[in-house]
Amino acid sequence: MKKKFIKVLSSTIVAAALLGPNVGFAERGPNPTGGTNLSIEAFLNYDELVKKLNKLEQVSKGKVKVEVAGQTNQGRSIHKVTVGHGKKVVLIQSEIHGNEKTGTVALLNILENLGKSNSPDVKKMLDELTIVAIPMMNVDGSELDRRGNEMTWSEVVGKFPQLSNAKPTWNYYTTPRSGDDYASKPGFDVNRDFNPNLNYVPQPQDFPGASEKPGWFITPESQTVRDIYKGLKSKFGKVDVFIDLHHQGFPYIEGTDDRVTMSISGKFVNDPSTPAGAKYKEYADNFKYDFSRQLTLTAYNALQTKGNSVFTNISLYDQTVDLPGTALGAFALNGSGTVLFEVSGQTQNFGQKQKGQLVKTVETGLMGIISGVTDGSVHTLNPTDYEKIPKSSSKPGI
Repeated sequence: MKKKFIKVLSSTIVAAALLGPNVGFAERGPNPTGGTNLSIEAFLNYDELVKKLNKLEQVSKGKVKVEVAGQTNQGRSIHKVTVGHGKKVVLIQSEIHGNEKTGTVALLNILENLGKSNSPDVKKMLDELTIVAIPMMNVDGSELDRRGNEMTWSEVVGKFPQLSNAKPTWNYYTTPRSGDDYASKPGFDVNRDFNPNLNYVPQPQDFPGASEKPGWFITPESQTVRDIYKGLKSKFGKVDVFIDLHHQGFPYIEGTDDRVTMSISGKFVNDPSTPAGAKYKEYADNFKYDFSRQLTLTAYNALQTKGNSVFTNISLYDQTVDLPGTALGAFALNGSGTVLFEVSGQTQNFGQKQKGQLVKTVETGLMGIISGVTDGSVHTLNPTDYEKIPKSSSKPGI
């Protein structure tokens, strides 16, 4: 495949340098098949995360601040990690789905580098930015290595008695899914539990809802992220950037036989200034679609500096989505530049075989954005170049 460059900026070179030596072509390993489950022991569990965060706070000598921002439904802590003291706010979240784990490792690697380095480039980043990370948002789902959290509808009703006669939400899992047992341990897809109205209180008429409709903030996990977001807005006036780290299936780069390593996107809801987005018109003044596209381009460009390798097999995620119930959709309507990372394959499909490659892909894209926001070079990109990023295809050579 001939690689496409869309104006690579100097900030991408800085990002690559901060991440260490350039990584060449990585072995892709066997193509995954349905039902394949490989070891995930190389990824972090909750106890290991807590130990690493505590150690990072100590060795950084105060540069990295670790706080408990909330509790999951099963009583585990959701951690908020802050580094930097600048006016530009970058909020990054990983593991809203508990079987999507590479982002957590990538975030910890970046936080460690920023917390320990004394380089002029890192100093400038920390002077310009306040970086806030939620490295393991859906901790209960992560411990079960599954997409959803662990929570029953009766527990929701117990917290919101006004819903006693409402139907359970459409994203409430009670039957086996992808080999996971939701029958004995029901749960919710937390990534549909957000609402553009950050002060929304659940109302029975809004249930069971649908994928294309706003969520409800009924899970403690989504409530915690909302509260972090609102707290940052209150302190800084806005959250400049929100990035959500996910996994997906196994698409191809459109028109090629190349498997996608990661898909990216800056679009999650329809533009409020267009007829298709008219239902969001109250958010039109805050919507920053051009900035979201520039941020996405910055990540893409950073990965293209890797040369002719799988690290440059980056595609544009589905652009037809309209999902105000996601964190990305809700926060985009509240004025943040938003970016989605979708690493190909769930962690149980690739296991330890591709951990290093996939983590490095996420790190490189994130550092591209961090560098571009630090020096302002992100704003020099032409937002319409976003449409030149290769699209995804479900079949090879199409």
